[in-house]
This record gives sequence, C-alpha cells and structure tokens, in this order.
Amino acid sequence: MFEELKQLKNEYEDLAHKLADPSIMTDMETYKKYAKKRSQIEPLVEKWMECEKIEKEVSACNSLLDQEQDEELRQMVTEEIEGLKEKKEELIKQIEDILTPDEDAQYINKNCIMEIRAGTGGEESGLFAGDLFRMYSRYIQNMGWKLDVMSSNPTEMGGFKEIVFSVEGENAYNCLKFESGTHRVQRVPVTETSGRIHTSAATVAVMVEPEDVEIAVRLEDLKIDTYRSTGAGGQHINTTDSAIRITHLPSGLVVTCQDERSQHKNKAKAMQVLRARLFAYAQEQQNSELSQTRKLQVGTGDRSEKIRTYNYPQNRITDHRIGLSLYKLELIMSSGGLDEMIAALVKAAKVKGMGKGSL
Repeated sequence: MFEELKQLKNEYEDLAHKLADPSIMTDMETYKKYAKKRSQIEPLVEKWMECEKIEKEVSACNSLLDQEQDEELRQMVTEEIEGLKEKKEELIKQIEDILTPDEDAQYINKNCIMEIRAGTGGEESGLFAGDLFRMYSRYIQNMGWKLDVMSSNPTEMGGFKEIVFSVEGENAYNCLKFESGTHRVQRVPVTETSGRIHTSAATVAVMVEPEDVEIAVRLEDLKIDTYRSTGAGGQHINTTDSAIRITHLPSGLVVTCQDERSQHKNKAKAMQVLRARLFAYAQEQQNSELSQTRKLQVGTGDRSEKIRTYNYPQNRITDHRIGLSLYKLELIMSSGGLDEMIAALVKAAKVKGMGKGSL
C-alpha cells in the first residue's frame, strides 16, 4: 500500500506541474482530464503527505531523546511521540477506508429477492429447503422486515422444490447476501426407517432488488405465456389460466409465477424476479471476480460445494467460509436466530475488505 501511495504522490505532483503549464489551457479536454484525475487522488495524497510529515517529526523527537538528559523533558518528548504515532495510525485507517470503500453503502436501503432450491438428496433436500425457508422467515420477522412469497413449487411431503420470495426492509440485502451458496444438511430423514444419517443439500441465491430505472426490460424482448396453476397433490388448482411464464429472449432467463389467483399479480411478481435476475447478470458482466450473481452464488447444488453445514446429530451449524461453529442448531432453525452467524460474516468481510463472493 505504501508503494502505491508514493506512486500516487509522484503522479499528483506531475499532474500539478502539467496543470501549471500555460500551454495546457489551449487543450481544454486534456486540461479537464488532468484536473479530474488530480482531484480524485488529492484526498489520498494529502493524507499520505501528512503521514510523511509525522514521520519526520517522530524522527526529530527520537533524535532529541538521544541527546536530552532531563527526565521531565524526556517524558514530554515521549508523550509527543506517542501522540504523533496515534495520529499516524488514524490517518492510515482513513487511507485504507478510501482505498477499500464500503461496497455495501450503495445497497443500504435495498430490498432483496431470495431463491431456495432443493439440490441433491431427493425428497429430503426438498424438506430441507422448506426448513431453510422457515428459518429465514423467522429471522426476517425478528428483524421487522416484510416477506412476500413470489413463487413456490411445494413437494407432497411439505417441502419445496423451489421457493422465491422478496424481503423488504432496511439493510436486508446487506445482511442476507452472505446466505448465498450451497447449504448441506446431515440428519436422519423422516423417510429413513433404519436410522441412518443422510447428507443432502439445498441452494440459496440472494439478489438485490433493482429499481425500475436501474434495469430496463423491453416488451419486445419478452415472451409471456399463461397456463393453468397446479399444486402439490392436486391442491390449489386454479380453474383459470392465471399462472404466468415470462421468457427473456436475449438472455434465455425464464421466470414463472402461479401463487396468486390474479394473472395480473402473477405477472407483476414474475417481472420483479426477472428484473432482479437481469440485474445480477449485469453485475456479473461488469465484474466477474467480485460477482454477486445468482449463477456464482448457487453453484450446482452438489453437497461438496457447501458454504454451511447443518449437523442435527451434533446440534451444530458450521459456516465453512469463516470456520465458525455454533452448537445450537435446533434453536437457530426454530427461532431464526441467525444474528450471531450473520454478524460474524459481516465482520469477516469488513476485515478482509471483501464482498460475499470472497469469503
């Protein structure tokens, strides 16, 4: 970091020299480019120059200590050195904050859309997907946020093949984004008669819900189909073609919604999910390394791609990204008590200067 700051200082001085050249005024485009660049790096350079000034003052104080014999004066100089060091540490922290801006700030008031899908493990993975949904529902309720189911495909045993829902509330996306990935469960399934422990998985994707102005969807790019709603075990079957399937032709993304009785409401919810997926796709295109997209979040749903393990026999929940294990799984699942886990993930991300994709 210090080498980078030294280079920025040299660049700043070079820009100042160029801007002082009267001939540069004949080329206003170049002048504006140099002036803009200088203003961008000026806050960093000023703080670094202040650090260099402090270093010189500390050096001078240390030289005085080597020469001074009077204990009272030596104590005063020592206190001065400590004060200068504290000031430098604060400046370094400010520099680090500038160099690694909080990427979450832009999402502080953003809602999000979550998708939970059954992965490997057959019927048990569907039941686990249902357990995850109930856990998140209680956490969302505890946080005072609002949950709205947008689409669901229930199983006959009470789980979900998939469920999509929106979460509305301050800082919802920033808290829940760390849930993206493959969640693995180890337990004895209700369908297991011999008492053997099985391992299955479900995937979670968390996408920021964009404003309409952030992602434009052209009607000519959409194929909208209607069909008759169906439900698990023949339940909730609609007698009208109210279910909606929207295909975004340029990307190939397909969104369905059948939970509402109204075709209009189903279409509105499907468009909401489509916008979130397209926004995530746009983020992936902009920055593949720090991607926050559904594709990278979800993976394949294979048990080996786990971010977290839910071990029922040990009453243990482990997040493998930060190596944190909590031995109160049943309490967390029943009450939605994810606060400690999410707080640890947020802290780890800030310490490492990373988003969720890097944990």
